[in-house]
Amino acid sequence: MYEQSLSDGFIEIFDCKPDIISTAPGRVNLIGDHTDYNQGFVLPAAIHMTTTIAVSRRVDREVHTFAQGFAKSLDQFPLDNIETCSKETWPNYIRGTIKYLQDFSKNFSGVNILISGDIPQGAGLSSSASLEIALLRAISELYQLNIEGIEAALIGQKAENAFVGCNCGIMDQLVVALGLQGNAMLLDCIDLSYKDIPIPEGSTILVVNSNIKRELVDSEYNTRRKQCESVAKFLNVSSLRDLDIENLYKAEELLSDELFRRARHVITENRRVIDAAKAMEDNDLKLLGQLMAESHKSLRDDYEVSTNELDFLVDIISTEMGGTGGVRMTGGGFGGCVVSIMPKEKISSVISSVKTYYSKFSGIEADFYQCSASSGAFRRATRA
Repeated sequence: MYEQSLSDGFIEIFDCKPDIISTAPGRVNLIGDHTDYNQGFVLPAAIHMTTTIAVSRRVDREVHTFAQGFAKSLDQFPLDNIETCSKETWPNYIRGTIKYLQDFSKNFSGVNILISGDIPQGAGLSSSASLEIALLRAISELYQLNIEGIEAALIGQKAENAFVGCNCGIMDQLVVALGLQGNAMLLDCIDLSYKDIPIPEGSTILVVNSNIKRELVDSEYNTRRKQCESVAKFLNVSSLRDLDIENLYKAEELLSDELFRRARHVITENRRVIDAAKAMEDNDLKLLGQLMAESHKSLRDDYEVSTNELDFLVDIISTEMGGTGGVRMTGGGFGGCVVSIMPKEKISSVISSVKTYYSKFSGIEADFYQCSASSGAFRRATRA
């Protein structure tokens, strides 16, 4: 029914039927924030909310794009001269992805594109990576380009880094491309090797949106990356992945307090990710909860990317769970969501508590997403 509605909209806009309809999931990061661009470990999961893209071939070398829900008009650009759009932000994710897709293959021509989806914008659930990967999946099928998941992830990351201007790591695009249903992904960002980690039996993922909007490109996100790189350079390592906590403390007096705390978060977070994956494999929600609490504290105090609203949500949910699960802020920070893993029977009481107290504290109503771990856009096609 949904695809039929999208197809009808495509016909109305482009006066032809779509040739391909492709989807890609969003993602939530269970633990391991700001470690990916430091070549560390992360533990995200692809989730059931999706971006859906319908495409058809054109006879010329132009790309015509419409995004349902927030585009006011078609975005049009030539394949042979792709420049940034200054009027709106969203077209640049399309433009950048197609620009760098041409570095992989030039065996495609013009495309009509209609975008739809149910991933909330600016919530930290990776709507941008989902858009990039869904687009690459659609064009790959449309022109039989045979793109693999890791290749698609690298193209999407390059689009954000070099075209949009957000210096994100590879995590979002890779789990959106290659996540596995029912599992999180333990990803080593230094070599892109990964392991599927089952979601603990009897538990569920609840994401609570603070509805504090964030814009990573315009926030402190890029500043944090530069700070980490400056510490690595000063201590003569290729990245913070190569620095252990003992050597960081030996260099504490040589660093500013701010830079020391940024590095401490990254180094300790890498250890927490490894321990959290083991806790999930052992179905140990109590230990997982402790690690997620430590992660949130580190993001709040050392990396300074939390907000009062996120801290409040974490406190409410943690109190209501009573040690039976874990909760932390997730994503780049400066707003967005908290993620929690808890026994399914705790969901209703947690939601009730947040509804009772959060709006009184913040003046804002929270949104709730009970998430299931889904497969990535390229995992379905290339791997069991």
